[in-house]
Amino acid sequence: MSGSRAYPAVKRTADLLAAAAGLVLLAPLLAAVAMLVLVSMGWPVFFVQQRPGLRGRPFRLVKFRTMRRGPGTDDERKTALGRFLRRFSIDELPELWNVLKGEMSLVGPRPLLMQYLELYTPEQARRHDVRPGITGWAQVNGRNALTWEQKFAHDTWYVDHRSARLDLRILGRTLRRVVGRQGVDFAGGDGMPFFRGTGKGE
Repeated sequence: MSGSRAYPAVKRTADLLAAAAGLVLLAPLLAAVAMLVLVSMGWPVFFVQQRPGLRGRPFRLVKFRTMRRGPGTDDERKTALGRFLRRFSIDELPELWNVLKGEMSLVGPRPLLMQYLELYTPEQARRHDVRPGITGWAQVNGRNALTWEQKFAHDTWYVDHRSARLDLRILGRTLRRVVGRQGVDFAGGDGMPFFRGTGKGE
């Protein structure tokens, strides 16, 4: 089905059904995590940030908070609860709401920062030809061991080869890594230097 015009519509239907089912089935877990975040870190419970979506159009990404407020690096501000949530990718679960709204997909290039839009080459910018995903091809193929250019190459490869079979393969790899506590680079950029543009250093 790669390259098929029908696949985006089929994928959107699958995303909608999976996100709705996931939010219903995981409601008790989401409520419990929200309460734990509230007790340990205070309000707000969610981390909300504008990110570029399909065609670069901005949307508000929603995740559970994993860092306390105040000075310090991101790593210094992560709480014990936050580290646990990230280790098992539980902080990403609220993104199912973004999938339900049609702003994201289960699988696709991870949404990065709005500031990066003007730094992409035309080839790299093709990563926005599809909806961003909770997980993606780059996330199961190297994590932060990859350079930015390698990540973007994986993203555009996915754009050109996307199919139901590939999406299922990515979801399967993601599940195995999370269950096996190998970790998946869902953030797409956490722990990496700020992207300054290809050929301009990292």
